[in-house]
Amino acid sequence: MSPTPDYQQEPHDLPLLLQKYKLVLNMTHNQEMPRHDLVESLVRRQNLAQLRQSLEQMTPSDIAQQLDLLAPEDQLIVWEQIDEKRKETILLEAPASVLAVLGKRDLRKDRSGVKAFRLHERRLREISINTPEDLQQSNPIWIDLVAPSFEERVWVGDFFGIDIPDPDRLGDLEASARFYVEENGEIHLHSDFLLDREDISHSVIVAFILYNNVLFSVRKEELPVFRLQRLRALSNPGYVSDAMDVLLDLYAADAEYSAEALEDVYRGLGGAGKQVLNENITDEEAATILSIATHEEDLNGLIRRNMLDTRRAVSFLMRSRFLNKQQSQDAQQILRDIGSIDGHTTFLFGKINFLLDATVGFINVNQNKVIKRLTVINVIFMPLNILAGIGGMSEYSGVTQDFPKYISYPAFLALLIIVGWMTYLVLQFFERREKRKRIAAAHKG
Repeated sequence: MSPTPDYQQEPHDLPLLLQKYKLVLNMTHNQEMPRHDLVESLVRRQNLAQLRQSLEQMTPSDIAQQLDLLAPEDQLIVWEQIDEKRKETILLEAPASVLAVLGKRDLRKDRSGVKAFRLHERRLREISINTPEDLQQSNPIWIDLVAPSFEERVWVGDFFGIDIPDPDRLGDLEASARFYVEENGEIHLHSDFLLDREDISHSVIVAFILYNNVLFSVRKEELPVFRLQRLRALSNPGYVSDAMDVLLDLYAADAEYSAEALEDVYRGLGGAGKQVLNENITDEEAATILSIATHEEDLNGLIRRNMLDTRRAVSFLMRSRFLNKQQSQDAQQILRDIGSIDGHTTFLFGKINFLLDATVGFINVNQNKVIKRLTVINVIFMPLNILAGIGGMSEYSGVTQDFPKYISYPAFLALLIIVGWMTYLVLQFFERREKRKRIAAAHKG
């Protein structure tokens, strides 16, 4: 047997440990030395090993409480150093804020395939499923398939007596055929879930099947909404009681996730709006604002479309009388949340249109300024061109033939300069007069 960690030692301070960890890494990173990359890698490994050793000496309750004191990026650093066998125990003690961060971390390393979940002591717990025999020994209420292989779809479908759809062909269905009930009682729903990424946000189609009190979900990609729902159901006893509760909670979590994505849209548009309020915007800044506005407009439209799809799915469940009294109340709350999100998307569409119009207006103003400068130059050089043409005529040359060239040419050049300067002063006089008129009109208004 492996020795039991001694939890009775002096308590460790995670924020202080992370501070020392970052300080040592920064010092190593900024220090010039031979074989810098190798030394920096060794120092990083050594510090992570010390962090893991400290975590092993802490109780799960202490880790859960101190995780809440860390920044989100620091929570993820600590979480990666915790032993996999202890993570579930820590999650049971973790507050909701920590669960939200861990539920949205990078999920690309998660294995694809079949995941099964059952209720144990009123909590949703994952069952290790690798073969059909594992399913026979469990009583799951939720089977989650992420990019399943053909073999996995076949043996899961044969075991439960249903056909598991191919995730690559979920988009072939018409919108009107997304929600239906089979003769054997299977309830089928195809819904869009948001996957918000920094580069490109998009929708992921998820196929749900409710059959014999078991929920089946099939999709091509892992989604933060599903991770967040599992963490909450694990942490909170009685959070879900059956497969329908899991389905409704996934829709509720999707609405919450979309609302948080809208907050990101608000922040992005807020920064662009501050730039628009500046008196002078360069063409490069205008191009950046247009890029931000178009990106946020695409995300806003995607959220609105997904919420419309979620509303249809929840309404289908309510109309078909599949929900009990408590679940009907939960469904009504989901519809109210979606209604609130729709109002925000409408407001954001108006804000985005304003930013686009204002930015295009500034681009036109910048172009008008360039054209104005060219016009001023043309007006100044117009009389100079006339004088230069006169100076090139043979008659003018005959008049000035009695004057030495070192006198006639400089005199003519001085005349051109004087005429150009006087033309510029006249233009400035008219521009100042127009500006005074605008100011006077503004004061009168």
